[in-house]
Amino acid sequence: MTRDTGWFKSSRSAATSDACVEVRFVDTTVGVRDSKNTTGPRVSFSPRAWRSFLTSAKRH
Repeated sequence: MTRDTGWFKSSRSAATSDACVEVRFVDTTVGVRDSKNTTGPRVSFSPRAWRSFLTSAKRH
């Protein structure tokens, strides 16, 4: 069974804002995209790299 959360906005984003980061968890990949450009470039992380990024971002 494939896990796919679909794209969702960051919990830190305003509900009515389109200037957000969207995240999607699919199996062993975490995708990140700009909510203003949903068909544009995306960045993918491993779950471990994503946790490391979040940990670092929370410190700053």
